Amino acid sequence: MKKIAFVGIGVMGKSVVRHLLKAGYEVTIYTRTKSKAAELLEEGAVWADKVTDAAKDAQLIFTMVGYPKDVEQVYFGEKGIFEVGRKNQIVIDMTTSSPALAIRIAKRAQELQMNAIDAPVSGGDIGAQNGTLSIMCGGNKEVFKEIEPMLQVFGEDIVYQGEAGAGQHTKMANQIAIATNMIGVCEAIVYAENAGLNPDVVLSSIASGAAGSWSLSNLAPRMLKGDFEPGFYVKHFLKDMDIALAEAEMMQLELPGLAMARSMYDQLIEQGYGEKGTQVLYKRYK
Repeated sequence: MKKIAFVGIGVMGKSVVRHLLKAGYEVTIYTRTKSKAAELLEEGAVWADKVTDAAKDAQLIFTMVGYPKDVEQVYFGEKGIFEVGRKNQIVIDMTTSSPALAIRIAKRAQELQMNAIDAPVSGGDIGAQNGTLSIMCGGNKEVFKEIEPMLQVFGEDIVYQGEAGAGQHTKMANQIAIATNMIGVCEAIVYAENAGLNPDVVLSSIASGAAGSWSLSNLAPRMLKGDFEPGFYVKHFLKDMDIALAEAEMMQLELPGLAMARSMYDQLIEQGYGEKGTQVLYKRYK
């Protein structure tokens, strides 16, 4: 499979496409703002004016957009993927989205004799740039095995989680862990500062111990430098937490830590930080 369509060129999508191009794949791209794709077009990607134009001749179609409503539009909307879907095409949605929507996409793909994998990712802009993303996959296991070599072009920890929707449920677990961990990271730094310590030196001790985490190693240094540009947008993180809380409610599961984090990030949205990275939570303590 050499012909790929990629819909959605955001913070991570751009780096993923770059890895695919370097690996020799033919990549046709579509995103709502063409200027965002300018660098990739110079590097060999082909532009499509519509989703259908990108998808119609592709053997494999990646999507990586913002919200579940965007996923629904891209697949089921007018001039969406399923309008031109054909037998044996494989669609891979890497958006963090609703498990129920992933199941719906898989069912429609099956009706069209296509195949679908939900494959949300974790690792932020750094993981995308380095080709070390964690990829959590749901769908048909044989189809997963078929596309796994391609996922290895930009991913490092690629795990089959189960049937359709399982990848999205796994990503919800990932986001729940991050949500409360980010609170701990911010509070540890603020505590160190108020105790008169050098927070950079404190990080050198605690990041490699039992308190260590991806956020502590990668985002805490950004906080201390005042770098709040997005590796992952606050507005998208809030969306993820809302999906997780809705799923938990259907399971009759109470998640007070997640609810508290959601409330804190909602306040950041109200303060105009929706376009910043999740590490901007540090500002709430300052």
